[in-house]
Parts: sequence; structure tokens; C-alpha cells
Amino acid sequence: MRFSKALFASLPALATAIRAPNIDGYKIVWEEPFSGCQGCAINTNRWNIIQNLDVNNEIQEYTTSNANLQLSGGDSLQIIPTKSSSGEWTSGRIESKKTWFAKHGRIMRVEAQLRQGESMNKQGMWPAFWMLGDAIRHGTEWPLCGELDIFERVNGDLTGYGTVHCGQAGGGPCDEPNGLGQPVTIPNNDFHYWALVVDRTSGNWQTETITWLLDGQPYHTLTGAELGDEGTWATLAHSPMYILLNVAVGGNWPGNPDSSTESGYGNMMEVMYVAVYEST
Repeated sequence: MRFSKALFASLPALATAIRAPNIDGYKIVWEEPFSGCQGCAINTNRWNIIQNLDVNNEIQEYTTSNANLQLSGGDSLQIIPTKSSSGEWTSGRIESKKTWFAKHGRIMRVEAQLRQGESMNKQGMWPAFWMLGDAIRHGTEWPLCGELDIFERVNGDLTGYGTVHCGQAGGGPCDEPNGLGQPVTIPNNDFHYWALVVDRTSGNWQTETITWLLDGQPYHTLTGAELGDEGTWATLAHSPMYILLNVAVGGNWPGNPDSSTESGYGNMMEVMYVAVYEST
């Protein structure tokens, strides 16, 4: 699908191109600025574009089309849920090929600057920035592989969620399927910085931490001792994970869209950059 210049001209003005910021005490070990021409595809040497996925009773079909997944031409990624004339929803999901983990004695920080579109009708929308344990690519089932949700939001509510999933499918150390997490109020629909920090500087798994931040301010911390299981903690805090960005439509958590849910840019997730940092 090709977009007309008129359609692009109708989009809100993009912010000045932003690269991942330097952070005192850290070095950038990997960065994705989403640079490229307007309407072009992402770099598939770095990202897998996911299709044919059926999870959580979601109703969208993930595609490779730039109707759902494209570079803006202003150094951002746009993931756009779209409803067809026959009522079917499509969207986009990408997963990094590379994996990362916090090294012993170090701190890892994973961060993105992102926003959701300005539509007032977001029922059924479920944007997310998160990580999955690489073990799932090698046969380990969810949630045993481990999951770190850095940002999730449902139905347009001005609430973000940071959560871990782990262990067995029912109950277990992460109280599945609920997971262990905490909500945070989102000030508005503008761009915000969402980050997760895994701190292994203490040298003791029980006092190591996973911390969630919004705009640089911590809003939730989980310790190994609070999780209470050394092997599961190692899965979450010591093991390789890859990054995911997607906008799901429908599913167990948000419920399905209704007749007022807007298709297109009003419900997109726009991402200025993703970066992985390591303490110096």
C-alpha cells in the first residue's frame, strides 16, 4: 500500500529527530533510531517482522505492510492498527534479532521514547514495549522463558504498566497469569521515556533489583528476595532477552474494539528510539 502525500501531510508534526540520550554512568551498547525514508520498512537485519501469531485471543493479523509498520521519515517508527472495510484488523509487531542481559556486577538499562496516537476512541488497543527470554526461541514455553514488560497500556487509559511474568503458567512466583507489577499514571499522550533497569551490582541475587522508570523517575522496584526463587530470578535478571514493539488489537486484557474504535494513526504507537545501556 502506498500513502499519498496528502495523507502524510495530515499527520501531526513530528518532534525534532532524537537519538538516544547520553546518561551519566552508562554507555550505549545498542541503539535503534529508526532513521529512513517516509513509508519505508524497518531494518530487517536488526528486526524480525512477525506474522501468523495467535495469542491472548487477540483479533489482529500482524503484517509486513507499511499500512501497519513503517518509518515516518522523521526518525521514528509508526505501528498502525488498521481496520479494513470488512471489519478485520491488522497491525504490526517487531522483535529484535539481538539479545541482551545484565552482566555480573553491572547495570543494564533498556529504554524507548514513545507515544500513542491522539484518538479519543481506543477501546481494544494494546500497545507494548517489552522483552522476552531468548529461551522461548529455543523451545522453552511461556512464561517459563521470562518476560519483562517495560510499557503496556490498554484502551487508551492514562495508565502504564510495568510487569514481570515467569515460572509456571498458573500461580508460581509471578502469580501467573497476572504477573508481578505496578501501574503508573501517564501525564498525557505526548512522547515519554519508558525504561527498565536491571541492577546486578550488589553481587547477591536477593538484593539485585529490576526497576521501572517513567521519564527518568522510578515507580516500581522488584528485588530477588521479593520474588523468592533464585532460579526464576536468574531467568529474569541474568538471562538473554530480546526487545519487542507491537500494538495488539483485542485480547483477554483490553477486550475487543467497539464500533467507535478508530482505525489508523489516531491509535498508532510511535517510537523515536530504542536503546540498551550498560553501566561504565
